[in-house]
Amino acid sequence: MQLLTQKLCMGKDLGIHGNLFGGIMLSWIDEAAASYAAEICHTPNMVTLKIEEVIFKKPVKIGFQIRIYGEVEKVGRTSLTLKIDARKYNVYSAEETTVCATKITFVRIDESGESVPIPTPVRERYVNI
Repeated sequence: MQLLTQKLCMGKDLGIHGNLFGGIMLSWIDEAAASYAAEICHTPNMVTLKIEEVIFKKPVKIGFQIRIYGEVEKVGRTSLTLKIDARKYNVYSAEETTVCATKITFVRIDESGESVPIPTPVRERYVNI
C-alpha cells in the first residue's frame, strides 16, 4: 500500500469521549482517497460513489499521527475502487496499528456530472490486479 497522507489528531478533532471523532476520520479517508483517485485517473473529476463498511477498531487519542494508505483494487469502465487502511503511528516506537480499513469507489464524471470512461491506458495498467 502507498502512503497517501498523514494527519495529526488535535483537540478540535475529538468527540465527547476524548477520542478522534469518526466523522473526522471518514473525511480524512475520503479526501486522501479522492486525491489518489484523481492522480491515477489523470483528472480532478472523480466523485465518491460508495464507502464500504468501516469498523473503528482502535481509539485515537490527541497527539497521535494517523497515516492513511491506499491501493487500487479494481478499475472499471467509469469507476475505480481503492482499498484504504488508516493506521495510528506511535512516534516513540515507530509502530503502526490499524484503526480502520475500508474500500471506497469513485466515478469519473464530466462537467455536467455524467459518468465518463476512465482512459484506456489507466484501465490497462490495472487489468491484472
